[in-house]
Amino acid sequence: MIYFRSDYSLGAQPKVLDAISKTNMAHTDGYGEDVFSYECADLIKKLIDKPEANIHFMVGGTPTNTITIAAALKPYEGVISPDAGHIYVHETGSVEAHGHRVFAAPTPDGKLTPEAIEKVLLHHEDEHTVIPKMVYITHPTENGGIYTKAEMSAISQLCKEKGLYLYMDGARLGTALACADSDLTLKDIANLVDAFYIGGTKLGALFGEALVILKDEINDHFRYMVKRACALLAKGRLISIQLKALLEGESDPLDLESSLYMQLSKHENNLAKKLAEGLTKKGYELWLPQVTNQVFLILDNTIIEKLEKDFFFYTWCKYDETRSVIRLVTNWNSKEEEIQAILNAL
Repeated sequence: MIYFRSDYSLGAQPKVLDAISKTNMAHTDGYGEDVFSYECADLIKKLIDKPEANIHFMVGGTPTNTITIAAALKPYEGVISPDAGHIYVHETGSVEAHGHRVFAAPTPDGKLTPEAIEKVLLHHEDEHTVIPKMVYITHPTENGGIYTKAEMSAISQLCKEKGLYLYMDGARLGTALACADSDLTLKDIANLVDAFYIGGTKLGALFGEALVILKDEINDHFRYMVKRACALLAKGRLISIQLKALLEGESDPLDLESSLYMQLSKHENNLAKKLAEGLTKKGYELWLPQVTNQVFLILDNTIIEKLEKDFFFYTWCKYDETRSVIRLVTNWNSKEEEIQAILNAL
């Protein structure tokens, strides 16, 4: 069985696992209060040029999203998300379980716009309605697309004008930063949003994300929120050790471009591009243009059934009565022969 289901189906990239092994016998304090966590937090602050930033090492994407939103919002406030957003579609109502409404804004491609946000703001009239207070975006989007600097700047400006927090889900952030068409850097993101996270689970780590909070009121008693949600990992160093191994530059620790994180991201994007180009050459239709490491393909349902015998992937949505959209995801260890295998099968 060849896996195209997700980019976290493998364990850790060997260099990441080696970093854990080398520090395995070191005694440290727990819950992220250790030298490895301090070193990784310092590295991230330097990478984004924000010495005042607050860095928290989180176990996974869903707790990061849920706890950050819960920490930022009052009980009568809600969050605006694209209708394809992870917090709206794939987190089992965890945001709502913490008492906050998710306003889903219709988007044709998974990307929010200032216009879509303004439409949601019309839902709030007075004390009888929930107040939209935060905007949630993912970069890349759930559909694999990316925001340009101009697009994210426009959203950021609107949020400032309307008094909204801007929070960015970065589960696959590396693939967005490594995209050839991207003009948005890590430093740009840190200047435009109030909080974001650098995803490790989907980019070579066993698990773990680095949450960056740039707004003091969101960070107020944040560790209390993490502990209350049962998400404060006792062996917190296991996250920071992995992320440092991923984010540190090869020759210069601050050269993100030469980091393992960016190398793996470029590898995923390049193989996804080869897959998309191979599919279109064979006459198949893509649901959306390939931008990062996710390829969405429209296939006849009978072909999907045959393909499932040898390939593991996600049937994303129904397209029409006889066809569906499947999602093919490349990962840090995807191989060219696997790309060729599915092209040959099709």
